[in-house]
Amino acid sequence: MTVPIFKVLKPGLQTTIQDLGRYGFREYGVSPSGAMDPYSLQLGNLLVGNPLYEAALEASLLGPVLLALTDVSIAICGGNLTPKIDNQEVPLWKSTVIKKGQTLSFGRVKAGARAYVSVAGGIHVPLVLNSKSTYLTGNFGGLEGRALKKGDLLHGHPRTIRNRFLHDEFIPEYTNPLTLRIIAGPHQDKFTPLGIQTFLTEEYIITPQSNRMGYQLSGPKIEHSSTADIISDAIPLGGIQVPSSGQPIILMAEHQTIGGYSRIGSVISTDIPLLAQAKPGTMVKFEEISLQSAQNLVIESWKKIKYLEWFSRS
Repeated sequence: MTVPIFKVLKPGLQTTIQDLGRYGFREYGVSPSGAMDPYSLQLGNLLVGNPLYEAALEASLLGPVLLALTDVSIAICGGNLTPKIDNQEVPLWKSTVIKKGQTLSFGRVKAGARAYVSVAGGIHVPLVLNSKSTYLTGNFGGLEGRALKKGDLLHGHPRTIRNRFLHDEFIPEYTNPLTLRIIAGPHQDKFTPLGIQTFLTEEYIITPQSNRMGYQLSGPKIEHSSTADIISDAIPLGGIQVPSSGQPIILMAEHQTIGGYSRIGSVISTDIPLLAQAKPGTMVKFEEISLQSAQNLVIESWKKIKYLEWFSRS
């Protein structure tokens, strides 16, 4: 039986319930959704003894204010939004017990853009297509398919786990400018050699129009060889579309499943968590790497997470 663990006093800018996403439904037009920064989500879950895939709160830029209705362990990972418990700063990447009657709040953004609040015992919401993730565009999943609002109650199976923390080598740094590694293609023929050179050598800025669906960038125009349009095909997470404006768009967690703009490349999956923590105004550059190199990086990242999972249970 679940019990109330938090009452939402203030919802923050956009606080949603996210897990690792829903998969297997693209053919029906359903986006995977899920955490923008899956690395932070998974490590937060390990710190409070949850399975890697358990749902947590994803808070963007301006975090929520939550009243604890019971004693429970939490871990806050990802962006540093200056979390506090009763005005006492809380360390990131570490399990912390918040007691009944205490308040969790957030202040100014010191680093990153999104904080993940993992709760020992998880957050109880109905599974929709095998996931708890909030799909804002589709209005389902999470808590009624929406961001949190004042007065919401969050339920779970609260537990307390103390003094788990991560070594510095597992904690990412969020930099500006940010270099993103990409795999070229699949529509290289849609761009002139100058257009490809521009893409790989110039800097682009993340605009305020960016959201969970995609990051719109602004910078030197990427030149097409003819039209920017293609016959609509499947779009991956991290796919970089270039419409006729010549300004790239990087598809993020709630990206549409198909699209008709040419794609000049895709951000590798191991760099997606770093991109997810980039605020509007961050400068990004692109670096092409081979498919084999990208696969090796995925393997290394997965080994790191599985090692921490094993260590947390040993």
